[in-house]
Amino acid sequence: MRVDGACHCGFITFEGDADPDKAGICHCTDCQTSTGSAFRTNVPIAGDKFKLLTGEPTIYIKTTAESGNARAQTFCPKCGTPIYSTTPGDGPKASYMVRIGVLKQRREFVPKKQNWFRSAQPWVTGMPLIPRNEKQG
Repeated sequence: MRVDGACHCGFITFEGDADPDKAGICHCTDCQTSTGSAFRTNVPIAGDKFKLLTGEPTIYIKTTAESGNARAQTFCPKCGTPIYSTTPGDGPKASYMVRIGVLKQRREFVPKKQNWFRSAQPWVTGMPLIPRNEKQG
């Protein structure tokens, strides 16, 4: 599926091809900390199918907690929106793990799997029971 996206302020824009069936949720503690939330939603885009159109993201190299592998975490230098993660360094990338929230087509990317569920916050499975407001309550 052809996708396009942008950060909150519009400085970073990109396009690519992503498979909605590969959308997922990560509950690892690194994702919880870096999002300031209970989890992160991602979809992979092959390196040859991802194109940065405008802006240059800031890169933070994070060593993952369990594997010890380094990942380049990118975000907009103006508004701070997380954009994707990938392997660090220059040169072609095998893939980009794009944050679903920055896609204009985000409604099409319903997560199909949950990773690191052992780290999930216990309340995430009870979300349908939490009172809801259509706007700020």
